[in-house]
Amino acid sequence: MDGKGKAEGVKKLWDKYKFAALVMLIGAVLLLWPSGSSSTGKNSGQSGTAAVEAADIQREMEDILGKIAGVGQVQVMLTLEQSGERQLAQDGELSYSGSPQEPEDYSRRWETIMASDSGEDAPVVTRQTYPVYRGALVVCQGGNRAEVRLAVTEAVTALTGLSADRVTVAQWQ
Repeated sequence: MDGKGKAEGVKKLWDKYKFAALVMLIGAVLLLWPSGSSSTGKNSGQSGTAAVEAADIQREMEDILGKIAGVGQVQVMLTLEQSGERQLAQDGELSYSGSPQEPEDYSRRWETIMASDSGEDAPVVTRQTYPVYRGALVVCQGGNRAEVRLAVTEAVTALTGLSADRVTVAQWQ
């Protein structure tokens, strides 16, 4: 094949997959884009947990979607509008020196309440909010077939709460 034939082949390939590549590029940029909010103190551990949970949710979705007839190999990318959050139960102690009416100095100390579950200590969660998703991209081997796209779209909308217009199913390359 000469240089002109290769260029035509690349152009045809680009024309066929440019929208999927664009969506994947935009998703990657959104994932790498800094959020502008910094978490400090007691919330820094919670945001790390939220990132792990989001990755776990994507892996679980890939596993379950891969079991749908005709889907084949699958990869899922979810973008978040708002990440989930867990509020942990805490016990506080206030100590001061001097008289109660006019303390000279005081200090506060907070501890996260832990509960033993099957021999393992785990923090007690008092409130949990789940993530709100912005969109989903599912790339699968059967993404070129309408019945597979429909089944995958319905599954993703059921699992994430997204509307169908925010879910894109594309053919695996």
